[in-house]
Amino acid sequence: MLPMKTLSIALFASLALVACSEEPTPEPAQTQAPVAAEPVKPTLAAPDGAFFAETFAATCPNAKPVSTSVCRRAGMGSPEVICEYGLGDDEYLRNETTLVQGETAWEIADPDSTCASGA
Repeated sequence: MLPMKTLSIALFASLALVACSEEPTPEPAQTQAPVAAEPVKPTLAAPDGAFFAETFAATCPNAKPVSTSVCRRAGMGSPEVICEYGLGDDEYLRNETTLVQGETAWEIADPDSTCASGA
């Protein structure tokens, strides 16, 4: 015969197992349908001085040619590029314009005011 203490421990353990097996199963968590991500426009390399001079000449054919330019992103991860440039014989960066990504290349964001300042 088993001592009373061992019998009570065995009985308690078997009751605990029975109680655990009778717990209701949790309802499955509701999951949201995956959200379709917006298509990502491929990023273009930042334009260099030669590219900016060509773009400026094509956009503003009546303006003086670009003599010098520096282009850099407007901020980390920004889709815009700020270009400072000089026109004609000017070696200083006196003018500024913003480039934005077009379908396949960088484009001048506001061609009317940019071309007006280059006349």
